[in-house]
Amino acid sequence: MAVMTKKAEQSEATRRALLKVARRLFAKRGYAATPIEEIVRGARVTRGALYHHFDGKQDLFRAVFEQMEGELSEQVAESAIKEQRPELHLEVGVQAMLDACLDPAVQRIVLLDAPSVLGWETWHEIEQAHSLGLITHALDTAMEAGYIERQPAGPLAQVILGALIEAALSIARAGDMEAARQEIGGSVARLIEGLKPR
Repeated sequence: MAVMTKKAEQSEATRRALLKVARRLFAKRGYAATPIEEIVRGARVTRGALYHHFDGKQDLFRAVFEQMEGELSEQVAESAIKEQRPELHLEVGVQAMLDACLDPAVQRIVLLDAPSVLGWETWHEIEQAHSLGLITHALDTAMEAGYIERQPAGPLAQVILGALIEAALSIARAGDMEAARQEIGGSVARLIEGLKPR
């Protein structure tokens, strides 16, 4: 049993090392300019070890992307929860997501490379899996408090997520990202303002 545990620990350490190195290189150079050889050399493992854990470079990229999506969701949720008024969690959360778009690793991996490497549909499915529940819950909470006009939360969450994805892509592609972040943040705030009861 102890031998199996040791093997499992080593296997997990190898996987973590591959993800860490791949994430750093994908963020710095992008998917296309990152050779597998450099990833395995940086992780100090064999090419066979990479193929033991992943089907190839694309599968490794997907794992990095999903790891980052999970971290982003946690980061946004933590920012929202710090706001003591639950009805404001949506507003705080969307602004936290836009702030995250200023991170060069998020820009390169999550916003620019992932749609082309994984295909738009797969990228969108993963985005939805990590974000849609948070947005729907925040909408339900705001509606329950009477802060946002009562309506079906599911379709509205889809619309808001779509707007946030476009907003994030605009920030990532902007010449002046800080200025774009401020302008888009204001636009998103006005969009949410329009959901309040009249």
